Amino acid sequence: MFPSYLSVARIDQTIQAALSEDVGTGDISTLATIAPNKQATARFLAKADGVLAGIWVAERVFKQVDPAINVSWTAHEGDWVEKGVWFGAVEGPARSVLTAERLALNFMQRMSGIATATRRMVDAARPYRAKILDTRKTVPGLRELDKWAVLIGGGKNHRIGLYDMMMIKDNHIAAAGGIRKALDAAREYIKNKELGVEIEIETRTLDEVREVLTAGGADRIMLDNMTKKKSDGSLDVTILSEAVQLIAGKFKTEASGNVTLETIPQIAATGVDFISSGSLTHSVTAMDISLKIRLD
Repeated sequence: MFPSYLSVARIDQTIQAALSEDVGTGDISTLATIAPNKQATARFLAKADGVLAGIWVAERVFKQVDPAINVSWTAHEGDWVEKGVWFGAVEGPARSVLTAERLALNFMQRMSGIATATRRMVDAARPYRAKILDTRKTVPGLRELDKWAVLIGGGKNHRIGLYDMMMIKDNHIAAAGGIRKALDAAREYIKNKELGVEIEIETRTLDEVREVLTAGGADRIMLDNMTKKKSDGSLDVTILSEAVQLIAGKFKTEASGNVTLETIPQIAATGVDFISSGSLTHSVTAMDISLKIRLD
């Protein structure tokens, strides 16, 4: 069910930290106004169109607050729902339901927002071979859930952290003394440490692409900001196209910069293998979801 970097234990740790932050020493509003023996039923309502994500995490929130809460769903992770659809229900002690409500919704709204934005980009790139990637521009402490939401939306994960892929960026190149020195050092490090990781290197110009190729290439070459906005609002992908042609399929290519839902088709049409977008997670618009409670 989970990607390899996630587990029930990891999710529970995240939920516990969030509950500690939110509930603190007690939900005093609920404790003051709701009798201990009150029971409640509540239903989840989609107040916007989008891809559902995080419903398993939301259910786990309710169970951690009170195992006596029962949660049921009429939709699944990754389902597209329309505004106005009821897609799940909870039943149990009213105090517990109210205490868990906001945190469960926070997780689900953020993850659903990420999954929805991802699905739209994936759909925009569908006529081409390009795959949509996320980045490390995530909320600290929520990266694994953010990236899971990208997968639920149909995208692909880039690297999870600094440890599972070697990403040589412009600052690494400058500090190492150039592209060739950075690549040579990266290959030597991987060999000496016996690491089974790929190397990606960032390029910003056609000359840098040529230098990477003469230095033996890399598993993936990032073509960073090789597009330009025209005065009429359209996108000039000339340099990006030339870079893809220069690499000629010898190495995987990844485009980044000026990536929006509107520009995805133009970028994908150049023949790049991947398109990465930080906006999937750093500028996400949460999907509007509510929980309507009825006391028994």
